[in-house]
Amino acid sequence: MSFSRRERRLRGRYANVDGIPFRMPVATGSSPSLTALFRADADAVRKLLPGRELRPLRIGRHALLLVTVVDYQDTDIGRYIELCVGVPCRRGLTGLGVYIHDLPVSTEISVKGGLGIWGMPKRRASLDFLVDADTVSSQYDLDGRMVLRIDAPRPARTPLPVRFRTVGYGSFRGLLVRSRIRLAGRVGLRRGGRLTLGDHPRARVLRDLGVGSRPLVTAFLPAMVGVLDDHVESWFLTFDAPVPPAVPGLRDVVDLGLGQEWPPPPDRAAADRRRQPPVGQVPGR
Repeated sequence: MSFSRRERRLRGRYANVDGIPFRMPVATGSSPSLTALFRADADAVRKLLPGRELRPLRIGRHALLLVTVVDYQDTDIGRYIELCVGVPCRRGLTGLGVYIHDLPVSTEISVKGGLGIWGMPKRRASLDFLVDADTVSSQYDLDGRMVLRIDAPRPARTPLPVRFRTVGYGSFRGLLVRSRIRLAGRVGLRRGGRLTLGDHPRARVLRDLGVGSRPLVTAFLPAMVGVLDDHVESWFLTFDAPVPPAVPGLRDVVDLGLGQEWPPPPDRAAADRRRQPPVGQVPGR
């Protein structure tokens, strides 16, 4: 993919931030990804956003929620899976982006870099990313319990070349943090698929958003590449009344190491045994 003028100047140089070595620019090689887009209750989504700085994008009475999974296979910090639960939003009139509500990853070093440097709410969790001839699927477990599973039909072809820049907003140390990433690849779009929520408390937040089980659309990129900007911006998050210290904060990253070990994969069989009905479905119907 193409590089910006600054990235071309930095190309081939090296950096080391908090003990994490990088070769510039911060890029990822060919990696598969899946994105599913859902409708959600706009008022509930608004309450999920921190402070007063962001507003959800609306389609009529609804906001949007996306679930994106990437199996990063070629990075400076090794291979890992990342699952993003995010809200398309805006800051002011022109600051379009995605507020990252949850960002579980496979490895400790990814938490250390993503949270400590870029302010994204990473946590180490059990993740998988399964691709076969017909289906793309990912499950997210935390503390031995399922948070969510996303299943989508795999497109027969990925004919559309895409290049796009996106902005990610995160909440860290009481700051609203903004970073940018550019992505490219060939995408296939499909209708259908299913979001299933588990019995972990973090799944309750998504239920409260009124997220439907059926995505509006799913997008599969079998070989995505990207560049993460090393330039990060931040602003104070403000509220109408005094608030306690922010979570997450520096205490959540100061003792992290550089481990690239993965936790055990999600237990799909156990999740199926105690599986909640699909979102919006009443047991027995």
